[in-house]
Amino acid sequence: MLTLFLATFFSFFACGGEDEGGTTPTETNETVFFNGKIYTVNAAQPWAEAVWVKDGVIKFVGTSDEAKSMASKDAELVDLEGAMMMPGIHDVHMHPLEAASENFKFILDDAETDPENYADDVADAHADNPGTGWLLGWGHLLETVLEADRDPKDILDDVAPDRPVGIMEQTSHSLWCNSKALELLGFTAASPDPTGGILMRNDQGEPNGILIDNAGELLMELALVPTAQSMENDYNGLVEFALPELAKHGITSVSEARTFWKRNQQDTWKKIEQDGKLTCRINLGLWAYPTEDDASQIAAIKALFSNDPNKLVRINQIKVYSDGIIHNTTAAMHGDYLIDYFELGTNKGLNYFTESRLAQYIAALEGTGFDFHIHALGNRGVHESLNAIEQGGTSAGRHRLTHVEYVDAADIPRFAQLNATADAQVAGDFTQPDHWHENDYLIGPALNNANIPLKSLKNAGARLTLSSDWDVSELNPFIGMQNAVTRTPQEISLEDAVKAYTLNAAYVMRQEQKVGSIEVGKEADLIVLDRNIFEIPANQINGTKVDLTYLKGKVVFER
Repeated sequence: MLTLFLATFFSFFACGGEDEGGTTPTETNETVFFNGKIYTVNAAQPWAEAVWVKDGVIKFVGTSDEAKSMASKDAELVDLEGAMMMPGIHDVHMHPLEAASENFKFILDDAETDPENYADDVADAHADNPGTGWLLGWGHLLETVLEADRDPKDILDDVAPDRPVGIMEQTSHSLWCNSKALELLGFTAASPDPTGGILMRNDQGEPNGILIDNAGELLMELALVPTAQSMENDYNGLVEFALPELAKHGITSVSEARTFWKRNQQDTWKKIEQDGKLTCRINLGLWAYPTEDDASQIAAIKALFSNDPNKLVRINQIKVYSDGIIHNTTAAMHGDYLIDYFELGTNKGLNYFTESRLAQYIAALEGTGFDFHIHALGNRGVHESLNAIEQGGTSAGRHRLTHVEYVDAADIPRFAQLNATADAQVAGDFTQPDHWHENDYLIGPALNNANIPLKSLKNAGARLTLSSDWDVSELNPFIGMQNAVTRTPQEISLEDAVKAYTLNAAYVMRQEQKVGSIEVGKEADLIVLDRNIFEIPANQINGTKVDLTYLKGKVVFER
């Protein structure tokens, strides 16, 4: 264990140190970390053994003797005992509020294969949360509900015929609901598919209870109209669960990948900061609603812009979906899917936002200071998103495409040409090469030989970031790092993986001058690990634990 001298001992226990769930931030003024193996992510000085921090700012990086000689006699001394220190992790694509919100009352087991067996779980949740208002849950797989022998809505109707029920699929790209929910939404046989969504139907043309992509988001908007209680549920979930989890995993900066501003989610984040309970930096990505009028939505988004560099919460990103996802055949592809779930006759996926509309939004909002965080998973979605950046953006933009699972070879060099960051999530096992061909039945084998082409993008000069997409995938960044360096033939080096989680990610959050590397003048967002990830076999990186997490030089987690 680390040896903490002087003020560390007294300040931590004076605050009533907590267990592994996290610690209350402690007030520190001056600290010298010495006798460590400190990976700085600074190309001019990759490694050091000591860091001197004063008033939350790094004053010196170098040898232990020099650092201690520069500090005052009252400085807190932290003997790292040879442990590895590195910059705090940036996760630029996750859903912490959705992952933690108490507005979701139950979770279904994704291992279940018969949707009828979910009835008891929903019945229990109905009994445990009595009332006539919305009952929301999460966790199943779309493929499971598609296997139902009857309309999926009927399974839920048997349990709760008079109460609206909505269950978000694990990836959030589909939703299972009952007849009461469809009634409140006004979805009937005569209803057209909404922009960016599909109403799945039975043989009579009636909605069957499966809402694909934005059709499901419309249900969530109706169910989660903000109230004092819903906002308290969001607040409690973040403070009591999500933020401690982030600190536990060494995550000090986050881009929320979908902030529903009509639900006042941005106000919840601001209140947490005002209450002194925020333990990370947060960039909010305001959700661009596909069914909104463009002029009024753009005006509303502009009014929410907030980029005070002295605040932990900044509202300076826009989250836009170009397309859906591959396994429910809504990722935008150049060719037709081999399976037609929706009986469309031809299906190349869908668009939440078309290329021209996305370019319009970029042109209208980039000048305000917004960067675009674009969900683009299929090869057509990636191509159209790059086109939109080229048409609507300027060199001042720091836009990024996230997921990038399928990228045409011709589009790979365009990332560097357009200064568009490629943001990938490889923590999930499904992103590893031995799983690539599991989607052959949907799009054929030829397209599944280089899923998420990290190495190709890196070799073409693209800026890479790695992120979790929590809670779709694992939060632990060291799982992502291990997978990134072991996914031959599309692997990258460990140095590049760490940079993707730190300095590159700080760039897309517009804070690379403040954090992202350990350099003099930057703020002390630092983490201490239980092992040196550069000195162990690659297949052991995922077992790494964080011993200490600091935000601006203050302890926010101690294991």
